[in-house]
Amino acid sequence: MDRPNIIFILIDDLGWKDLSSYGSQFYETPNLDRLAAEGMRFTDAYASCPVCSPTRASILTGKYPATVGVTQFIGGKGQGKLLAMPYLHYLPLEEKSLARALKEGGYQTWHIGKWHLGNAPYYPEHHGFDINIGGCFWGAPKYGYFSPWQMETLEDGPEGEYLTDRLTDEAIRLIKTTGGRPFFLNMCYYSVHIPIQAKEPYIEKYRAKAKEMGLDRVKTFQEGEHFPCEHKKEKRVIRRLVQSDPTYAAMVEILDENIGRLLKAVEEMGEAENTIVIFTSDNGGLATAEGSPTSNAPLSEGKGWMYEGGVREPLIIKRPGVTQPGSISEVAVTSPDFYPTILEMASLPLLPEQHTDGTSFVGLLKGEDHLDREAIYWHYPHYSNQGGTPGSSIRVGDSKLIEFFEDGKIELYHLREDTSEERDLAQKDRRRASEMQKMLAHWRQQAHAKIPESNPEYVTLSSDDE
Repeated sequence: MDRPNIIFILIDDLGWKDLSSYGSQFYETPNLDRLAAEGMRFTDAYASCPVCSPTRASILTGKYPATVGVTQFIGGKGQGKLLAMPYLHYLPLEEKSLARALKEGGYQTWHIGKWHLGNAPYYPEHHGFDINIGGCFWGAPKYGYFSPWQMETLEDGPEGEYLTDRLTDEAIRLIKTTGGRPFFLNMCYYSVHIPIQAKEPYIEKYRAKAKEMGLDRVKTFQEGEHFPCEHKKEKRVIRRLVQSDPTYAAMVEILDENIGRLLKAVEEMGEAENTIVIFTSDNGGLATAEGSPTSNAPLSEGKGWMYEGGVREPLIIKRPGVTQPGSISEVAVTSPDFYPTILEMASLPLLPEQHTDGTSFVGLLKGEDHLDREAIYWHYPHYSNQGGTPGSSIRVGDSKLIEFFEDGKIELYHLREDTSEERDLAQKDRRRASEMQKMLAHWRQQAHAKIPESNPEYVTLSSDDE
């Protein structure tokens, strides 16, 4: 293999079970299922944060969000029992991004789609990308998925053009002009983030499918507790119980269709056997708020939560000539790992002083069944818009511990036996809980992770207000 092309496809808010190959019975993803059949599917891949910007920063730096300082989605702010926690609203230019490292290694570097890592002085072109199409400070399409998008980094298309289609067209155009030089395509679709919008024929297809499957006759939502953050405290968490939203399903299929177009273009250029494809998501599916368009069951909760539904992601990697087609890895990997893994696959020197929290998992792609790492960590000291509260967590082997900052509560789960995190073992296995809590506290200290302080002006919602 010559120095390989690398296509990194990052989806926004796609849940762990949003692909057919991951168990969805409602959504249809034939192109991604084919990619999984041609490469390796990971069962225990994680985003480094339950919201977007921190995970994106983590992928590009090889560091945990707490190490970088981008711990909340940029622009987000909220407080409840605890005060709002400050964080960086941009990806620091001092970080040597993955794109910059690849560019120095002779790669053409292109960013297409969502950025959400700061305003103009921190755009992709200032972080090692030769080309930036569609990357700006927006976290979602401000004016919807249908043109005119009114985006400063993407020209409006014909009225009604669908954003996912257009971004794919732009990527295909670049792939056709490579000139034989290897390229790194950071393909960051805005889908499937809200607003939940899709083309009508696709929506109609899934309306009919939902009816045919009897999903229109089952309980769809469950009303829960009031939101813990002050700016939403009069609203309640609404949990989706089943995957049945026709518009969301349509968005997923359109996304899959476009990824199929993208990969077909690579084949037509004769580059398929020299192109590594990585597909994943930045956080869990939106399952508890803002319309709750998907369900991550059997995983607990979703975007904005420290539970598995908030951070466990689909991950498919095709590395021609190396990954065994149709193979599956159950080893836990996380966002910072992509940096050293991609450098190693590109036969470029590792940069341990940069990707300090990442571990290359090239060995897994060759069939190994373990990774030399003690633990994986998360730190999200913020209130989410989806109902989650500030906390940290750690996974060691199959054990996962979550520490919540509002009251210091500790929860411990054995994920292999209890994927849904229904049986808290913290009291039953106090020794294990204590050991993991100490490890988590030590890591936070090393990462200079900040913990929010109590809010002296917090007022609980009285029963009269409910």
